[in-house]
Amino acid sequence: MNDIRRTILWVIFGFSLVLLWDKWQIHNGRKPTFFPTPEVTAQAPADAVSTDNGLPAASATSPAATANASNVPGTAGADAAAPAAAREKLTVASDLLRLTFDSEGASLVGAELLKYADQDDKTKPVKLLDESANRVYVAQTGLIGGNFPTHKTAMTLKPGPRELAEGQNELNVVFESPDLGGVKLVKTWTLKRGDYAIGLKQEVVNTGSAAVNPQLYLQLTRDGNKPAGESSFYSTFTGPAVYTEAKKYHKVDFKDIENGKTDSVDKAADNGYVAMVQHYFASAWLLPQGTQRDIYVRKAGTNLYSVGEITHLGEIAPGQSKAIDARLFVGPQIEKTLEAIAPGLELVKDYGWVTILAKPLYWLLDKLHGFIGNWGWSIVALVLLLKIAFYWLNAKAYASMAKMKAINPRIMEMRERLKDKPQQMQQEMMRIYREEKVNPMGGCFPIVIQIPVFIALYWVLLSSVEIRNAPWIGWIHDLSVPDPFFILPVLMTLSSLLQTALNPAPPDPMQAKMMWIMPLMFSVMFFFFPAGLVLYWLTNNLLSIAQQWIINTRMGVPPQFNLPKFK
Repeated sequence: MNDIRRTILWVIFGFSLVLLWDKWQIHNGRKPTFFPTPEVTAQAPADAVSTDNGLPAASATSPAATANASNVPGTAGADAAAPAAAREKLTVASDLLRLTFDSEGASLVGAELLKYADQDDKTKPVKLLDESANRVYVAQTGLIGGNFPTHKTAMTLKPGPRELAEGQNELNVVFESPDLGGVKLVKTWTLKRGDYAIGLKQEVVNTGSAAVNPQLYLQLTRDGNKPAGESSFYSTFTGPAVYTEAKKYHKVDFKDIENGKTDSVDKAADNGYVAMVQHYFASAWLLPQGTQRDIYVRKAGTNLYSVGEITHLGEIAPGQSKAIDARLFVGPQIEKTLEAIAPGLELVKDYGWVTILAKPLYWLLDKLHGFIGNWGWSIVALVLLLKIAFYWLNAKAYASMAKMKAINPRIMEMRERLKDKPQQMQQEMMRIYREEKVNPMGGCFPIVIQIPVFIALYWVLLSSVEIRNAPWIGWIHDLSVPDPFFILPVLMTLSSLLQTALNPAPPDPMQAKMMWIMPLMFSVMFFFFPAGLVLYWLTNNLLSIAQQWIINTRMGVPPQFNLPKFK
């Protein structure tokens, strides 16, 4: 009976891992690995740059409800009053960012992160925002509530410097719209030294003879394609995210937007932000705390999706103006940087359900790196500290395994002797366990308790941009990509097999086979995992083997290798 229970537990455990992996893939907007379902993937159209990706008319419950379909940017006649102007693109740079602005709407259509190399071409910086035939990821703003300037309106660039000079801490780029509907919009983008948060002051001037009541929108629009260089074997979330103090942090899958399932998103707030998130990097619109805004997530075109905010400016009398300041974060997911910019912004680095464990683990890893100066050795040191912290639990588990190994010959002899009497065999087995004071499950529970901690560490290493392009030793030049020579995965596989060999062989032959097959099955995945993750598992395995060897020796159980016996 005990053997049957063990076999069932192994089957449930293995199948649960498969299901959990597939569900995690689906949760992050990826195709399931083991049970794929048919899925139609739309590609970004070649003319995506001209696609109408304006925002929808506001809902009747929102302060922006007075905006109607004729005010939506990009609709027929919306820009009819704008004088013709040549569309041009302007590139400006700070010490951290190289930005490309489009004179159409003074939109940000390109952002390169100068401190981060492209994964495929190390001579080029990462391009986060982009607008091309195959990719769309842009930041746009404008006015609704009348025939006002939008992100489709041609704007004039004011003269000024285009690069943050040595000793200069701030660079301003100013665009001005023509008069539309009695309103002129002046956008002042501000880049600051050492800052990934770009300032945007938008001044709305009433140039007409009647009061106006415009609403200002800020949105991020991107295609639904997977970011370049993303692994197809493991996945991280790509898509819109919304944070408010009331509903906290919510990710919205592209497929949920397609199906209109966005009810989880707070529709109105006076705090928080909207963001577009992908592996390692993010962008987010940040309005001042206390500014009332309406939040929307919508499909903006074929394979195009937008997340944005609308804020009501109030009535502006003739000859008067109103200005509102906002910030656009475009950069890496470094927790300390994000925490300093805005409340809750660090949540774009998403650890999921293990956040409560992952955050202190990241803090400890960061402290170790500050002392050691190498992320690879910091990973090794962190696993060593965790092993020390869990030494007592592991000792209990390995002691139980050592006892099982010591009585294993008796169990095997008894099974052979009573193989035709299963009931008597079960009774005899329980008698031996009682006499030797052995708990067959004693080696499992201490290890199960530690599983959430090691899952949390897995996500810390997978999510931390600091690991990206970080070298370790010799052939490992980037801990965020697979080992180019597969040395670490091979060592990882061998260590898993050695660990299996040191464990007591289950009495049941089927269980014994499963003990060898499962490590081989799951080791295959590590050939596609980032080197940093494989280093973490390899270090954990080696330390576990050492601890198990020491405990077995202390208990007088000589190390034995239970080699597989497949028939």
